[in-house]
Amino acid sequence: MKKTMKILAVVLALVLSLSALAACGSKDVADDNGTTAANAADETTAAAAKQAVKVIDINLTEEKYAFGVDKDQPELLAQVNDIIKQIMADGTFDTICDRYFGDGEPVAVTSAALDASKDQLVVATNAAFEPFEYTKGDKYYGIDMEIAKLIADKTGKELVINNMDFDAVCLSVGQHKCDIAMAGLTVKPDREEYVTFSDSYYEASQKIIVKGDDTTFDNCKTKEDVEAILNGLDSKTIVGVQTGTTGEFYVKGDADWGFDGLKTECKGYKNGSLACQDLINGNISFVIIDSAPAAAITEAINELA
Repeated sequence: MKKTMKILAVVLALVLSLSALAACGSKDVADDNGTTAANAADETTAAAAKQAVKVIDINLTEEKYAFGVDKDQPELLAQVNDIIKQIMADGTFDTICDRYFGDGEPVAVTSAALDASKDQLVVATNAAFEPFEYTKGDKYYGIDMEIAKLIADKTGKELVINNMDFDAVCLSVGQHKCDIAMAGLTVKPDREEYVTFSDSYYEASQKIIVKGDDTTFDNCKTKEDVEAILNGLDSKTIVGVQTGTTGEFYVKGDADWGFDGLKTECKGYKNGSLACQDLINGNISFVIIDSAPAAAITEAINELA
């Protein structure tokens, strides 16, 4: 009998415990539009407040990236186009992109020393445009750099990477100092004065980076909404760009692109990271830069915030 009573007591205790748990669960459900939702909203607000910078997720432009080949090397151009077609078809390009946009691990690329006695592929780049080209120590990383290694390997040449200011990239190829420009290059008529563009391999756009607590564009739904605000600004507003890029053409205006330009002041930087640092420091109002670098830069900055 005592044994039976003990069993009943245990069962009763379990029932009471389960009832208490159920009651707690019912309270959470009942509070979905109350306390729980309020806490979630507070957490979201707090997370947003921790962001040093953020990207306005609306495309201002539509562009195509390609590689700029020496005009006097039609054979190299044909080889590059064949390689682009191949890596697009067999999934290699997607695998490379996954290393920078997904869960893959970026692959280091090493540059050989320039040596005129060797058969080398000399690539002109501006390695401050993550995720397309950037450095860690003496190694190069990025979508373009991994493709550069593929091109060198498939053409049986030793890879040499020449890192320079973005403005000089196409010019150096036009002057036959380098064989190919690989620097997140947007196809643009004035650049064709110096290079012959390969087939396009990537579609890009310009986006705006603002401070984390900036609400200027929060209610914008379309490109037209954003541009209505931008067109209402004057020279008191300073917009940061990477010198020589589409962002600069967009802000200053460019007839070839059909950009009317803004009335704001345009301030150029060697790379987007420097522009964003000036944004954080309060020296400029916005940054306009290509979408992929915008995402990479803001993520890196916010991880340190």
